[in-house]
Order: sequence, then structure tokens, then C-alpha cells
Amino acid sequence: MILENIISIFILNYLRKNRDLTADFAKWEKLLKIGIGIGVALIFLEVTHLLPDFLLTVLTIALFAALSYLVYRVPGFSKGKSFVYAVLPYFIITSAGQLIQNLAPDFFGKIDTYFETAEFFAFIWAISVWWTGRKQKKALDAERLKALEKEKEFQMSQALKAQLEIQVAERTAALTRQKEELETTLSELKAAQSQLIQAEKMASLGELTAGIAHEIQNPLNFVNNFSEVSNELIEEIEEERSKKQEARDEELIDEILKDIKENLGKIAHHGKRADGIVKGMLQHSRTGSGQKELTDVNELADEFLRLSYHGLRAKDKSFNADFKMDFDASLPKVNIVSQDIGRVLLNLINNAFYACGNSEYRIKNPELKPTVTVSTKKLGKKIQITVSDNGPGIPEDIKEKIFQPFFTTKPTGQGTGLGLSLSYDIVKAHGGELNVESAAGRGTHFVITLPTGH
Repeated sequence: MILENIISIFILNYLRKNRDLTADFAKWEKLLKIGIGIGVALIFLEVTHLLPDFLLTVLTIALFAALSYLVYRVPGFSKGKSFVYAVLPYFIITSAGQLIQNLAPDFFGKIDTYFETAEFFAFIWAISVWWTGRKQKKALDAERLKALEKEKEFQMSQALKAQLEIQVAERTAALTRQKEELETTLSELKAAQSQLIQAEKMASLGELTAGIAHEIQNPLNFVNNFSEVSNELIEEIEEERSKKQEARDEELIDEILKDIKENLGKIAHHGKRADGIVKGMLQHSRTGSGQKELTDVNELADEFLRLSYHGLRAKDKSFNADFKMDFDASLPKVNIVSQDIGRVLLNLINNAFYACGNSEYRIKNPELKPTVTVSTKKLGKKIQITVSDNGPGIPEDIKEKIFQPFFTTKPTGQGTGLGLSLSYDIVKAHGGELNVESAAGRGTHFVITLPTGH
């Protein structure tokens, strides 16, 4: 019965290392050690033959029976069931054979072959059950690992989801604030633009644009520059914060935050300065009656052509250009707001003088005499006013942009980009059209078409 005792010792040792007990294991540990000691003692007695074989067989059966009872009755040792289930047939057959051999040796001699066959198949059974259980255990362990990985992934996805929800909420709140700020800014800009339009209508564009560009450009440049620098500083903070705690330079972060705070103060200062400039401009704007009246367009064009010419000569002593008039004597009077159309003519004529009188263009073409021509023509139920110059012309790539608000080709400080846009709106409000005909090196022609109303 040596092999049976070895099996018992193996199962008892397995139970010691793979139990599910969480409390009071000390007494079970003691009991299992006693069982292992009994198994070792039985093996020793079996080898030395100090006790009768029959008694050793009974003690071996008792030890295995106690082990089986422990496995099936104590939940904490349930992992040993597979081993007991595997060796139980073999143990029963060998134990029965030993008992019969001791009690009835003659009878055992007759059936000895059957017991050997049964023991062989029981041994095969034990090996098969052990191997199957081992495979099932591996499969269960693999499934358990997969379940743990899935649970871990689920927890990580939940944590990531929660983090993303927080980030989305924060981003949404930030975008909402930015949207509200932009809407407020847009409404303020629309109000300011409306006032600027009034100022452009009622004052000389050449005088107004110089003041706007010169006074507002400087604070706006400061605001843009400090905003760009602040964005770069924030990126540096984010880069520093992304580092591990031990590698992070908190002193550098504090210094950058201090710089950002100073930049924000400067932005606020120059923003208030620009705001003060705009408010000052609006306070000096004037409004007209806006009433349409029958107007002699030839006289209106002559008046603003001379006004532009003499105004530019007064502002710039180096100004040197000529002008021509080609008016249709049969032109009828037209029902217009003369002040508004006068602003349009003044803007177009000023632009024409600027284009052909450009010093760089004149240096390249010294034989060319800068000339602006204003002509009128009757076209059925419409009249046409054309302002032409022999300047460098308008390149094709910007021709479609010239009527857009705030688009200008003039150097910084010499134009706001509102003149042509406002002129276009004024002509449209009169039911007319404002078009441009130009080619590089061949001058420019702005053509105003207005209905006569007859």
C-alpha cells in the first residue's frame, strides 16, 4: 500500500497549498500536517513490516477515507475533489484486493488476474481524469485571465470615458463661453462698423482712413503680439506639466505664469486704448438727412473731382497728377442721395489718384503723366459714371476681393479697406451697380451705373 499512501500524502500537501480558507486555517494546517505524518509513518511501517499487512491496509484505507471526507465536506478544500475522483476507483480496487488477500488468500489466488486487470484500468482512468482535469484547469485559468483582462479593459474604458466626459464638458463650457464672447464682440463690431459706415459716408475717406489705420494699428499690433506670445507660453506650460513630477520645473512654470499675467495686463491696456480710439471716432461722426433729391450728376462729379485733386495737393506737396472730364451734356438729373454718391465718387477718385500717382510706378514709367478721367454717359433709362486712371491696374488674383470689407492693397496706415465696400453698398442701395474693369499695366476703370427713375 505504499503507492496509496504516497497518493494520500500528495493530495494532503496539495490541499495545504491550494485551499480557499480565509480564516481559522491554523487548525486545518495542523490537521493536514498530522495526516501527512501518518502517511509517512505508514510507508515506513510498510517497508519495515513492523505491523501486520492487514492492519496497515486498514490504516491506509482510514487515512484515505478521512481525506475524502475532508475534501467533500469542507468547502475550503473543494479543489482536491478532482484528485480524489481520479484515484478513488484505483484506491477501492487495490484496498479491496489487499483485504481479500489478507482474509482469504486462497480465494484471492483465483481472482488475482481480475484484480490486476481492474487495477490497470483504474490506473488508466486516474491518468485520464488527471490529464482531463489538468486541461480543464488550464482552460479555466485562461478564461479567468481573459475575464480579468476584459474586466480591466472595461474599468479602463469606464475611467477613460469618465475622463473624456469631463474633458468634453469642460471643452463645451469653454466653447460656450467663447461663443458668447464672440457673439458679444460681433455685435459690438457690427455696431462699430455701422458707425464707421456713417463716418465714411459723411467725411472724406482719405482723411478718415489715415486716422483709423495709424491710431488703431499700433494697439492692435500689441494685442496680437502679446496674444501670440501668451499662446506660446501656455504651450511651454503644457509641455512642462506633461513631464513626470520629479522632472517638472515648478519654478519655470511659476515664472511663465507670471509672464502670461503681465501679457494679459498689456493686452487689456492696449485693448482699452483701441476702444478709446474707436469711441473717440464715433463721437466725431456726423449723420446726414439721407433724403433723395434730383441731382445734376455732372456738377456732382465735377465738384468732387476738383475737391479730391486740391485736397491731395494740400496734403502732399510732392503730388503731381492731372485730371480730365468727359461729361454727357444730355445727362438727365437723377434722384439720389447726393452726399452718399459724392462720398462714392470721392473715394473712387482718391483711389485713382493714389494708383497712378504711386511713386514706385512713376519711377518705372517716367514718361507717363499720371491722369485721372471722370466721364458720364446716358444709357437709356440708366446713367453711367466712369472713373479711370492710367496706373498699374489691378492683378486678377485680387480683383474679386476689392469689394470685400477691410480688404486693402495700401500700405499699413493708409487704408482701412472699407472705402470700396461702403461705396459698393451705397450704389446697391440706390438700385445701381458698381463694377471694375482692369488689367495689369493698362489702368483701371470703375463704372457706376444708376437708374434715372424716368
